[in-house]
Amino acid sequence: MNQNEQNKEMTAQESLSLISEMLNNSRRIILQNNAKHFMLWGILLTVTSLVIYELWHITGSPVWNCAWFAMPALGFPIVRILDRKNTDVPQNVINKQLGLIWLTYCIFAVSISVIAMLAIPMNISLVIVVLLGFAESISGFLLKNWAITLGGFILGIGGAVFASMVHNEAQLLIFTFGGIILVVTGLIIKFQYK
Repeated sequence: MNQNEQNKEMTAQESLSLISEMLNNSRRIILQNNAKHFMLWGILLTVTSLVIYELWHITGSPVWNCAWFAMPALGFPIVRILDRKNTDVPQNVINKQLGLIWLTYCIFAVSISVIAMLAIPMNISLVIVVLLGFAESISGFLLKNWAITLGGFILGIGGAVFASMVHNEAQLLIFTFGGIILVVTGLIIKFQYK
């Protein structure tokens, strides 16, 4: 191999190294930004589930489950406000894939909820908590973050077991647990990437 070919190979290696470094920096910035999102949605999930649980428990009516739709109505505008301040978050393939994962979760969760309410009764808590855990775990794999991945597995598998063991309004406590896991995940990320 002559000197010219060796310089080209080094340039290719340096290029790959630079690309890898840029992707890792993007992951770090995205994780820093998403720590707030995990905490926000965790708090909203915890509060919403406790309010619906209490209303269902007091009245004996599952109609209070319709209040779940208030959560995204409140959460999405808050996310927009939080994200407006973060102009340094890269818009790259990782960020786009992450957005698609959570959009897919939302579409499945809403669609299955509507089907369960209108047409085919099912254990909706079990289905939703498995989907939530799955979306969180995939996000963790994509971002190469053990806290997110582990939180998703605990939520999805633990929630499925819990949903199979309890009935009626007690199943809402799965989402209280899920909200706590999201908040803890956000805090771990926040302290990992200070």
